Order: sequence, then C-alpha cells, then structure tokens
Amino acid sequence: MDSFGRKFRVSIFGESHGEAIGVVLDGVQPGIPLCVDDFTADILRRKSGPKGTTPRIEADVPELLSGVYNGFTTGAPLAIIFRNRNTKSGDYKLFNDIPRPGHADYTASIKWMDFNDPRGGGHFSGRLTLPIVAAGVVAKKMCVCGITARLIEVGGVSREDALESLTEADLNGVEPDSLPPSAIWKDVIGEAIKERDSIGGVVECVTTSVPAGLGEPFFDSVESLLAHAIFSIPGVRGIEFGDGFRAAKMKGSEHNDPFDTVDSRHGDMNLHLSVHPSRNGAGGVNGGITNGNPIVFRVAFKPTSSISKPQKTFNFATGQMAELEIPGRHDACFALRTPPVVEAMTAIVLADLMKRI
Repeated sequence: MDSFGRKFRVSIFGESHGEAIGVVLDGVQPGIPLCVDDFTADILRRKSGPKGTTPRIEADVPELLSGVYNGFTTGAPLAIIFRNRNTKSGDYKLFNDIPRPGHADYTASIKWMDFNDPRGGGHFSGRLTLPIVAAGVVAKKMCVCGITARLIEVGGVSREDALESLTEADLNGVEPDSLPPSAIWKDVIGEAIKERDSIGGVVECVTTSVPAGLGEPFFDSVESLLAHAIFSIPGVRGIEFGDGFRAAKMKGSEHNDPFDTVDSRHGDMNLHLSVHPSRNGAGGVNGGITNGNPIVFRVAFKPTSSISKPQKTFNFATGQMAELEIPGRHDACFALRTPPVVEAMTAIVLADLMKRI
C-alpha cells in the first residue's frame, strides 16, 4: 500500500512523469510553524545536479494545498504536491517490450495487467522520495529529535579512504567535512561514469535525544518499524543496527551494553542520575524499545539499475534475448541523494511512535 503509520499517517501519490507527485499527512500536530521555506534545505540535499546524479532538474517547489493556515498547521490533513515539468517520456517506450534489468517494469506490468504508467518508472520511481522528504520536514518538527544521516561508503570506498586520497587542489581550502559527497568520492564516481556503469553506497543514520520507552515488542518494535520504512525507499538492499552483522562474530561479553549512570545538575537543583547503556552495540534499542541511547543504523543502497552499458536481457516482443542500452537521464550513483530520505523516514517513524505515548 501507499500509506504508512498509525497515529501519524503518510500517504504518497503520483508518478514520475505525471502532472504531479505528492503526499497527504494525517495526524499532524496542530500549531506547528510551517511555510514553504522550511522545506528548502532538505529538498536541496536530495536535488540532482552534482556529478554522478541525473541531469533531470526539477524546480521541486512544494505547494501546500491544505492543513496550514496563517503559517501554522491546523491539525487537519496536510496535503503537499510537487509539479513535474522536466519530463522526457519518449525515452521509456522501449521498455514495454524490453523490461529493464533491476527495475519494476516487468513486475509492475504483471501486477497491474499492463495498466501501469511506465514513464520514468511511474509510481516506482525514486522521484517519489521527494514527497517523503517533505513529510520528513513536518515529522522532524513533531518528534524533536536530532536526526543526521550521511554517506559513509560509495562504490566500496569508505569516507575515510576517499578523504585521504584528496589533494590540496581537490580541497581548495575547504574543510574535508564540508565537501559534498560528489567531491569526496569524485574518483570512484568518475570511473563509473567512464565505464557507463553505476555504483551503490552506504548511509549511516544517527538519532539523538530519543526518549527511552518508545516502541512495542515484536511486530511494532523500533527496529521493525524503521526497517519497514527504510526498505520502502527504492533501491535499499539492507539495514543493520548498532554492531549490525559484526555482532554475529562477537561474543556476548563484547556485544552486550552494560548499564551505567550519568550525573546531571541543573543550577542549584539536587543531583539527578540517568541510567543508560555505556556502549551502543544495540544501536539504541533493547527488546524493540528505545533505551535512551542514540538510535544508530546503516543502510545499503544498490547501484542504479539504469545504465547505458550494454546488457543482455529478454525482448518480449520478439521472444528472443536482446542487447539493451538504456537511454535517458539517470544517476550514476543515486545513493548520493539518499541521506535526507533516510532522515525523513526515520522522523516519520519516530513522530508516529511519539503520538502513541
């Protein structure tokens, strides 16, 4: 389905080359200051343009259709749309006969009996992450946590190794941490473009100021809900929390998070003791419930499926194998644009959980 959440519900709609795409948010807290400018920072982080991203450039200006009055949310359903202006639908006629490897062309045609909109991937397009980012802007205002996602690996090259390979000329007086991902991983991205191929990446997300006690055991555990939301992002291939898959190689004495106390004073008030794990191998969650530590997880994104490098695949019109060179405008590494999407999905889950308290 195209909706997620219980108390804070997010519903997306639209297709990549349709008139517009959008989102409807139900359960929005009333009285939140909200205007178009609030969406700018996260939308720009997701926007194409840098090396390795698609040449398709859209204005991506949000239109707030309902749920806002005099600059504040009303509590009624909040509807936001984005117009599609820069479309080239002719690039996609070929895929009616030859579904693209790695895409939803074939599965969508089977499920929807060929009535699906194939242009630009239709409803399966990564463009549908734009309304998710918009929903995340509102969700961040509701959950009031510090949510930060960043790329830590691209094309198998870690952030640390990529930074070490940069020269003084590459930095040009800019602090390494201030460089955009396209500049940090310029070599591996450039190689993929040269080979007419694509690469993937890994995003790490850290959420701070999370209260202990959020989540439910089993089916609505924090990890279950986050994994559900994160896997809804097109191109996700894996998620791990805290120590992640390394935990399978550790001993219990290494992976366990012993509890400790932290002293805190507020002016002349009495001493307060807060208990929390002294390490964070569990990624901030025990038994599906937040323990007060930061929620830490990593997300693996696959290489972009659309590549101009020739591929052998099946032609349904001829009934024969054929060579396919995918035309159109595509990201060499769409993972470059995913950190704000990961943040948005995280905020959506936490906003919903906090409304359940």
